[in-house]
Amino acid sequence: MSNGSNTPKELTIRVLFFGILLAIVLSAANAYLGLFAGMTVSAAIPAAVIALGIMRFFRNSSIQECNLVGTCASAGESLAAGVIFTLPALLFMGAWDEFEYIWVAIIAGFGGLLGVLFTIPLRRSLIVEGDLKFPEGVATAKVLEAGRTDVSGIWYIVKAAVAGGLFKIGANAVGLWPEVMQGATRLGGSIAYFGSNLSPALLSVGYIVGLNIAVLIFIGGAANWLVTIPIVAGLSEWPVYAADHELAGEAMSALDYASQLWSDKTRFIGVGGMLVGGLWTIFQMRKNLVSGVTSGMKAYKQIKEGTGDVDRTEKDMPMQWIIFMIIGSVVPLCIVYQHFVQQIHISLVMACVMLVTGFLFAAVAGYMAGLVGSSNNPISGVTISTVLVSSLMLLLMMGRAAEGGPVAAVVIGAVVCCAAAIAGDVMQDLKCGRLVGTTPWKQQVMEMLGTASAALIIGPVLMLLHTAYGFRGMEGAGEKALSAPQASLMASVAEGVFQGGLPWNYLVLGMVLAIFIIILDWFLKVNNYPFRTPVLAVAIGFYLPFQLSVPIFIGGLVSLAVKRYHKAKQSNTQEVEDSDRRGLLMASGLITGEALMGILVAIPIVALKQFEIELPIIEHFTGDIMPFGDYVGVALLLVVTFWLYRVTVKRVAS
Repeated sequence: MSNGSNTPKELTIRVLFFGILLAIVLSAANAYLGLFAGMTVSAAIPAAVIALGIMRFFRNSSIQECNLVGTCASAGESLAAGVIFTLPALLFMGAWDEFEYIWVAIIAGFGGLLGVLFTIPLRRSLIVEGDLKFPEGVATAKVLEAGRTDVSGIWYIVKAAVAGGLFKIGANAVGLWPEVMQGATRLGGSIAYFGSNLSPALLSVGYIVGLNIAVLIFIGGAANWLVTIPIVAGLSEWPVYAADHELAGEAMSALDYASQLWSDKTRFIGVGGMLVGGLWTIFQMRKNLVSGVTSGMKAYKQIKEGTGDVDRTEKDMPMQWIIFMIIGSVVPLCIVYQHFVQQIHISLVMACVMLVTGFLFAAVAGYMAGLVGSSNNPISGVTISTVLVSSLMLLLMMGRAAEGGPVAAVVIGAVVCCAAAIAGDVMQDLKCGRLVGTTPWKQQVMEMLGTASAALIIGPVLMLLHTAYGFRGMEGAGEKALSAPQASLMASVAEGVFQGGLPWNYLVLGMVLAIFIIILDWFLKVNNYPFRTPVLAVAIGFYLPFQLSVPIFIGGLVSLAVKRYHKAKQSNTQEVEDSDRRGLLMASGLITGEALMGILVAIPIVALKQFEIELPIIEHFTGDIMPFGDYVGVALLLVVTFWLYRVTVKRVAS
């Protein structure tokens, strides 16, 4: 690590420019992925590779500059997760007819900036003194170090991104095959269902998170859609379509009935699981929360008193600035909440509650990122817990008849979710920065810039996606509507607390199941089993549509096949690391390409609506719906699956 007169180039003009540009692009891509799949993945590694590619045009660039560009970019994509998991709920609830740019920017910006501020005091405890792995931070550092001499990683991302983009065009824009293959049939009074999304991005998500998490998500989905929903259907009277449906009065199809049971009842088992899982996580890391703050204050005191020579790589932003900005945020937060609630005393309480819960959940997110990585970080779980607790508190203060209560609870959840999303990303980036010798306070500045940039652009992206695709469950939504499962869930929880109708029996069942899963995970831990059962992964499977879980599970199987290959070949450590790097870059490229094309395809969708032309284009001009059927989509996904496996295990021309 350089210091003094050998201090490397870090916070340069080119770093600022390219960092902000990538933050905008990746935030848009992750917004689409999250609304489509209900999950997001960390862009730290692809951002680092892209940064390497850009900085190669500057002969005197440093690895620290590459790290700072990637830091800014990954902050942008992380903020997108916090926004899309919550703010669409305001549309589901009827509080907004469309996304309001100013308020989207303010909520996202304040939430994200607080996420950065909350985690700065925790850096020393979780990264310097702790023994957490921070897998993506370590992997990003390895990519940066290797990429300074090897540019092949850039081509892996480019080729995979082109493939992912073409796959999206073929299914979504042209309509050669469907994006989802699913079906259900009525068995007496019950239902038999199976389905799978044909998405390379979801396949890649499963590869990145690994077999353990992929299996748990699949188990949660299978337990809900293949067991719980058929049981509930068998115990209920088969419904008919409502009066406003074109098939009014006829018996509902098995597929529609299964979707209705999931939406109205069984996915709340996942909500209960996430509530217990979030609280359990906070309890587990209670000591880390305290030690993080105290060690940060101790380091600041040493710097202020000049009692120790503090290295460049140990300097955070001044602690008095951090404390001042956190406390000062009460005023603007109060103004935001006042806009939605119109009761100043309640707005002030909400602002204070947000600061407390925001810090706790930001710390949880940072800890979980160190434990399982940002891609596995279940921020939606802690956000749902926040919305539920906030709803109950506001119910006591405002009463059941309060019109703004559910909206206020969701807005609190939105700020907390943005803070938690950024917190996990900050910790990964700071871990990477520590390994490559970057100054922490400069990374923290770039995190803030990336957050602010994404906050300014995320509103128009949401407007575009809403106009082009719509959201499932809303009036006028078509087959290609984005699922936005977390946002729909936030709205259901907040409204259920105030208006009644929240299926408490399913929610309590989820809590009980979560307790048993936690006990099982503890048993596996103390007996040193390699397979673990983090409760939040199972809960995610319960509230995602099952068709999203299937390709994630297949991706997990690919990661297992790669490990089995290396074990059989007795590959050395370097070969395994190179293989892991290729796989991560390929998977990240597939995700990035499909997500960016989802954004680009949305533009002609909106434009063509003016001429009463809707995509897919083949259906409009020929009337032929998906001429190649499910089988071509399945075959192409299998080709992509084999390609991912082949390139990962062996460097080949592809």
